[in-house]
Amino acid sequence: HVWNYAQAMPHLFPRLERTLREQELLRSMDEQGHVNFRAALPDGPATHSFHAAADGQLGGILKLHREYQISGDVEWLKKLYPAAKRSLDYCIAVWDPDHKGVLAEPHHNTYDIEFWGPDGMCTSFYLSALIALAIMARETGNPADAPFYEALAQKGAAYLDEQLFNGEYYEQRVDYKNLRSQAFAQYLAGLKEPYSTEDRLLLQEGPKYQYGSGCISDGVIGVWLAGLCGMESPQNPAHVRQNLRSIFAYNFRPSLWEHANPQRPGYAWGDEPGLLLCTWPRGGKPTLPFVYSDEVWTGIEYQTASHMITSGLVEEGLTIVKALRSRHNGYVRNPWNEYECGSYYARAMASYALLGALGGFRYSAAQKALWLAPRLELDVFETFFSTAYGWGTLRLADNRLTIDLCEGSLRVDHLQVEWQGKRVDLRPGITVTAGQPETVELS
Repeated sequence: HVWNYAQAMPHLFPRLERTLREQELLRSMDEQGHVNFRAALPDGPATHSFHAAADGQLGGILKLHREYQISGDVEWLKKLYPAAKRSLDYCIAVWDPDHKGVLAEPHHNTYDIEFWGPDGMCTSFYLSALIALAIMARETGNPADAPFYEALAQKGAAYLDEQLFNGEYYEQRVDYKNLRSQAFAQYLAGLKEPYSTEDRLLLQEGPKYQYGSGCISDGVIGVWLAGLCGMESPQNPAHVRQNLRSIFAYNFRPSLWEHANPQRPGYAWGDEPGLLLCTWPRGGKPTLPFVYSDEVWTGIEYQTASHMITSGLVEEGLTIVKALRSRHNGYVRNPWNEYECGSYYARAMASYALLGALGGFRYSAAQKALWLAPRLELDVFETFFSTAYGWGTLRLADNRLTIDLCEGSLRVDHLQVEWQGKRVDLRPGITVTAGQPETVELS
């Protein structure tokens, strides 16, 4: 699930990233569709004795669509589609057996615990994965599969808006009494007096490590990943944007001097700025929330910042980036090692998403299409880009786009550019090769 955040490898080393999808879907999954949340690496026998991670397994389905868009290899997609369908069907059966469109049964996630009851964060992955599977069903010649997943996604999106959106952000509705799983309810029923302090806490508040009414910085992460994977989430865009506004308003702190963090304060402390993983602006913070809630992680900061920028909240996003880089300035922390649970932690590779966010760049080899929509108001805009077939720079100036490849070649049949208040859709039908820049008139 940590790798849902990392966006550098699929663009810089796309062939290597595709092997991770093969590892997940072809060698780490059992006949029921279960994938242990720690994949077997290096390649070897996969065990199935522990939880599947809801965000990780659902994110893998989204990333399969991303890898197809980057590679354009439909035969590769056809090979993996049956396993992806089995994976998603497992997720539905285990976490949404009543087909409500939300993850409600206890579901493991990147915070190393289970959420009990429907929550906005993990359900955002679920809804996007349902849409991704429907798209891939049609791409691989299985259109009859698509309507079920699309209908379930729309049902879930409506549930989020009606039941979990509080006007500012999506919450979690903690529940253990109305689920198929009665494990926690049975545990409580077996407690005997005199109760321990923990027993009394569980009887009063329910399962430990939930977020409930909290504003969690990963609250709409599945919408973010969907966009990076070349598709749109079915969630309400206005509510998603408001959720991002709330994350910045409540979770970003210019100084952590008055913030108490009982976990790992070394990531951000004192007068340093940072984005907290979760806050409870409306009250209701559990006595024992999920264990990392008071921490600051660069991977989540990059995730939220790039999503804000994509959604038009450019100043807010750049404020978060400036804050986190100020902590890794070479005096207190290594600027090249944004550590988390270990050095050079993968989650920090969410930083690559900033490149696409600021430039609005995406290239689909499947459609031979290129999109560019800079979020910065400049007379001249230039950005690096990397695809599976070539890398180089894109330059916007004087109503022209220049595509300059340093290596490889790039076919562009469809070009969409949004810049300086205008949107242009063109069908240039060009093949750009290294050392031979192509300039396209945008008039």
